[in-house]
Amino acid sequence: MRYITTPIYYVNDVPHLGHTYTTIIADTLARFYRLQGEQTLFLTGTDEHGQKIEQAAKQRNSNPKTYADKISAEFKELWDEFNITYDIYARTTDERHIKCVQTMFMKMFEKGDIYKGTYEGHYCVSCESFFTQSQLLVNNTCPDCGKNTQLVKEESYFFRLSKYETTILKWYEEADPILPKNKKNELANFVQGGLKDLSITRTSFDWGITLPKEMNDEKHIIYVWLDALFIYLSSLDYLENGKNAKFFPAHIHLVGKDILRFHAVYWIAFLMSADLPLPRYIGAHGWWTRDGEKMSKSKGNVIKPKELKDAYGIEPMRYFLLREIPFGNDGDFNEVAFINRVNSELCNELGNLLSRIVGMSAKYSNSSIQSKDIKEFFTSELTQVKEYLFNAIAFLENVQTSRYLEELFKALSLANSSISKYEPWNLIKSGDTKKANALVALCANILARVSVLLSPALPQSCEKIALTLGFKITSENYQKLILDDQLLSFQSKSCEPLFTKIEEVRLKPVVQEPTQEQKIQKIKIDDFAKIEIKIALVKDCQNIEGSEKLLKFILELENGELRQVLSGIAKYYEPQSLIGKQVCLLSNLKKAKIFGHESDGMILSAKSGDKLVLISPEQLVENGSIVS
Repeated sequence: MRYITTPIYYVNDVPHLGHTYTTIIADTLARFYRLQGEQTLFLTGTDEHGQKIEQAAKQRNSNPKTYADKISAEFKELWDEFNITYDIYARTTDERHIKCVQTMFMKMFEKGDIYKGTYEGHYCVSCESFFTQSQLLVNNTCPDCGKNTQLVKEESYFFRLSKYETTILKWYEEADPILPKNKKNELANFVQGGLKDLSITRTSFDWGITLPKEMNDEKHIIYVWLDALFIYLSSLDYLENGKNAKFFPAHIHLVGKDILRFHAVYWIAFLMSADLPLPRYIGAHGWWTRDGEKMSKSKGNVIKPKELKDAYGIEPMRYFLLREIPFGNDGDFNEVAFINRVNSELCNELGNLLSRIVGMSAKYSNSSIQSKDIKEFFTSELTQVKEYLFNAIAFLENVQTSRYLEELFKALSLANSSISKYEPWNLIKSGDTKKANALVALCANILARVSVLLSPALPQSCEKIALTLGFKITSENYQKLILDDQLLSFQSKSCEPLFTKIEEVRLKPVVQEPTQEQKIQKIKIDDFAKIEIKIALVKDCQNIEGSEKLLKFILELENGELRQVLSGIAKYYEPQSLIGKQVCLLSNLKKAKIFGHESDGMILSAKSGDKLVLISPEQLVENGSIVS
């Protein structure tokens, strides 16, 4: 029984490469366990509550539910387009989830693990996390994301996290549940530093799950992480003993390293409090950069998963993400490295081997590939391949996807090098047809075995290989080819190349958004000399009918010259209060007609926060004086 989860992704923004990486790993594991004949359940979905979502919706002139519906749909559509084989797409706005969270809150409260108090401290909206003063960086910034935190003081319910410190450490040691294993020490050090009770409700915003009615305290919203983590339970209808309840607890929760603590500390404590079984593994992967730099919109280097898939295809994308970095490490996306991997490994090793087998079998044996003589000539190669395959299985079971693929491609490399070593074309010439055909059968069996084990990572390509050689990728053939070490015979047929070599980069070039300084166009001193700014006295000032922004000024310059000038500062000044003041006027600006009124110049003002402030001389000067 294998229950595999991704995090439920936060809907504050659209899917990115990190989301895709986690989801492809989970999909690969789910396909692998199904291939082994295991009952498997794969959950993904979206986390839709919290202050950050409320703010994101407001910024887009939307309400939280409408906004969450839109972004959640984008995640689901992307996973469907990527042929992700999830069984449950869960949302924290689902009614069954809301009821489950309220039930579990009540259960922990009745156990005495939740109590009411007052929280005072720093809160990071971006991370949805609380921090003590000692944890903050310079200027009270968040130690996880570096953004500013908010000092909050509000009534709150607390979870007795400190109660579970010893039990969590014991679980780390006895169950050895953290992947990769070096992450366990980081967690242990954090827990040993002392766990403080966790604030688990908020009263300063509305978008979330309210406390159970029995609490008679509905102004409180349940903390987004307590809410979100119980999605792994609610989606199985566990409390109702639904048909999927048997899958709990998870075989593995896959997460990014930034949320490992929430899953390996908070979630575990919640489960202990609720007397529920604990997951077998929690696996945390690293972050992706691009060409050595953190991806950000301002740098213009964000890789959109759909654009990557459209440029190169889903299978090359899956392969690169799974192969490029050891699980747990940070990784760098470099397009040249991507192309090199596709060309050298997918084209040369995998695709080329299939083409050679098809070509040789057509030429030497009318496309019939018989395995009866393989063991007479190639027992050492079979032994070596078996070792590679079992290594691959062990690595994948520990989520070491890069090493899993590396071992499989060692087997492919052995097949290709065997062709070069034994030269079947010369065997045919010398009359040793038996050994030549046995070599082709060896390579076909190696490719078939690799294809079975590679199918969780590259399902479409491996199906094409199976179709070309005339076998099926099934649990039965996994048993025969991998576990029972049986050899198959094949009837091959011609096929299109599995992969074609990539000759040039296809993604849009990185275009960095200019900095504020770069946005400002530099001018020469000669250009500045063309600008004429004069001091003018406000003789009259009135609102303009039909406009909320504009004021109409009558200004006096030198020698009693009068000018009419319009300015968009009506929200910040009463017209009568400005009469008699001196202002700065850009006096040699071309005349313009605004709202049906002529404007001869521009009054200068400065932006201060949300306001505009008129610029005036410190002391009275002659009208018409030049500002220089």
